Amino acid sequence: MPDNILYFLGVSVALTVAPGPDVLFLAAQGVAGGPRAGLAVALGLSSGLLVHTALATLGVSAVFAASPAAFTALKLAGTAYLLWLAWGAFREKPGRRSGAENFSGELALYRRGVIMNLLNPKVALFFLALLPQFVDPAKGGVRLQMAALGMVFMAQVIVVFCSIGYLAGRLGDRLPPALGTGRAVPLFKGLVFLVLAAALLVAVKTG
Repeated sequence: MPDNILYFLGVSVALTVAPGPDVLFLAAQGVAGGPRAGLAVALGLSSGLLVHTALATLGVSAVFAASPAAFTALKLAGTAYLLWLAWGAFREKPGRRSGAENFSGELALYRRGVIMNLLNPKVALFFLALLPQFVDPAKGGVRLQMAALGMVFMAQVIVVFCSIGYLAGRLGDRLPPALGTGRAVPLFKGLVFLVLAAALLVAVKTG
């Protein structure tokens, strides 16, 4: 384990709590579905980091980032997925919240979080830029150090994201019944997805 692990942990927490696509996505899902929905999405988003850690450790992320066509394709896939989620949110019927009422619902939300994380190209670039800065080549085992750092990052993300998801869900629970089961929450969720899709699409055009 690198000697500067505590510094790395502090930087990681600060970056994780900063508002970004994953945090907005998580908050929207929590408000719309309740605490259990927020926790399911949080665990899904966190699980996606296993893949990003493996790709960064094996050097695949560097190769991928160097390919403009592949990087653009990932951005377009992420945009399409967010637009599909927005369409689904706008079509939700009022009368009940879209929460994790059973295991299948929790699994669907977990899977949604994983896909959202994997289709966010900024996460791959972030890992590629962050992890090597805290690796000490003199100690050897560079890949092992990067893997360890990735696990530390993922551990704090689980804590932070689960907290955000749960609190967002509690906030949704406190909404007036007419608001919580009406059209306002699905519209809010759909608008968040649209904003995230638009931001990713702009990144495609400028990237």
